[in-house]
Amino acid sequence: MTEHGHPKERIDLSSKLGSFDETWSPKIIAALNGQEVKLVKIEGSFDWHSHPEEDELFLVLDGSFMMEFRDRTVEMKQGQMIVVPRGVEHRPVAEKRCSVLLFEPAGLMNTGDAGSSDRSTVGTWI
Repeated sequence: MTEHGHPKERIDLSSKLGSFDETWSPKIIAALNGQEVKLVKIEGSFDWHSHPEEDELFLVLDGSFMMEFRDRTVEMKQGQMIVVPRGVEHRPVAEKRCSVLLFEPAGLMNTGDAGSSDRSTVGTWI
């Protein structure tokens, strides 16, 4: 058994997403091999940032958003995913509320090298 439940326990993504409303505040739903699986609702634009030592995976569960890079923008729709490589500056932007699953190293600060802001968090368990 892990600190946050049995490793073989089923996780219902709809139920977890329905348990919170705030945006840009990742919620940790699972952990494995030094990685965390998080849910986040996004709306508007986030801060430009990068993670010098960590890759991030974004999987769109509901809605759509744009992943902005300094040299291009990638449109992300439901059922699509993107991996942002370590060290690459990026910024997610969603015109309307969007639900995203994140897969990233445990303890990763969401604002990366941009420093602390009112949006800075490493995520909380739900």
